[in-house]
Amino acid sequence: MKLVILDRDGVVNEDSKDYIRSPNEIRPIPGSLEAIARLTQAGIHVAIATNQSGLARGLFDVDTLNRMHSLLCSRAAALGGRIDLIAFCPHGPDARCQCRKPEPGLLLSLARRFAVPLASTAFIGDSLRDLEAAERAGCQPLLVTTGNGARAVQSLPPSLQDVPVLADLRAAVDALLAP
Repeated sequence: MKLVILDRDGVVNEDSKDYIRSPNEIRPIPGSLEAIARLTQAGIHVAIATNQSGLARGLFDVDTLNRMHSLLCSRAAALGGRIDLIAFCPHGPDARCQCRKPEPGLLLSLARRFAVPLASTAFIGDSLRDLEAAERAGCQPLLVTTGNGARAVQSLPPSLQDVPVLADLRAAVDALLAP
């Protein structure tokens, strides 16, 4: 089984400094759902690993988050894609949990769930914390310049200087599926 893990906001969905708080704020980045469909059609499982501190901050509840994720999954399905699982960290930045990126907990959990080695799993993100989580978990990190990615490129530490930087999820999927 092959697996690709994606960050949500800034990679699949438009990001917002005010948090995505409701299903009507789900706005897929152009080409992102089509990219997920291409992965699905290539026989690759797709999971999302996302920090959702809006839960801890009381900005929305789990039911609302589930409705947001259901909408994202149904929009991907309408294009022939499948998001197999969305894992989220509900904690705030000060919780010191192991599931909040840059910690690797979400990625390690997905590896166990799908029974795949992370060394052969790509994690596509748009922030330094996404890349750090991938590095800590042993994934293959890729950075897209959508969302916070353009800013993240400017602050890559030496250990992440060789991470592939791509325009968006569509370009990242092109790179992953290239022969």
